[in-house]
Formats: sequence, structure tokens, C-alpha cells
Amino acid sequence: MKMLHTINKSPFQNSALESCMRFVASGDIILLLEDGVYAAMSGSSKSSVIEEAVKGGTEVFALSADLKARALTSLIDGVQITDYAGFVDLVEKHKIHSWL
Repeated sequence: MKMLHTINKSPFQNSALESCMRFVASGDIILLLEDGVYAAMSGSSKSSVIEEAVKGGTEVFALSADLKARALTSLIDGVQITDYAGFVDLVEKHKIHSWL
């Protein structure tokens, strides 16, 4: 069964993203929310982590409300934007691991 990995901490202030990437398996999904959406920014010092995940076939989602709240518009290619309804769908369909 696919695992949904949620990351709500900024990759610039916390190691949750790197910790998560060590355990993501083929077919797993990453959801960036709250300050975790900063990991979806293109051209940052942490962009390569998400770029590699996407290239490796991991679906990466960012919560639209959190992107908007942080005025983030330039995202890494392949990062999908989801709303709260999509967030609920992901949670209902997968086992969840929250990275703190």
C-alpha cells in the first residue's frame, strides 16, 4: 500500500524533508503543507531534493492554501497543487506518516 508522507516544516529550518526522503518507497506520495510548502520552491538550495523525488516517480503535492498564504508561485516542475478536498482524499486513501 502506498504511504502518504506529510511534511509541515520548512526545509530551511528542519531536517524532516531529508529524513522523509530516506524512507520514501516507490509509489509513495509526499504532501507539503504549512511551512513544508517552501520545499516546492524552484531555484532554492533545497530544490534538488524534491526534483529528484519527482524524477524518481514520487508524486509530490503542495497544499494550495499554504502556497497562497506564503505567496509562493514559482514551483518545481512536477509538483502538483491540491486543495483541502484533495488533501482529504489523499488522507482517506493512504496510510500516513507525518514528518515532524
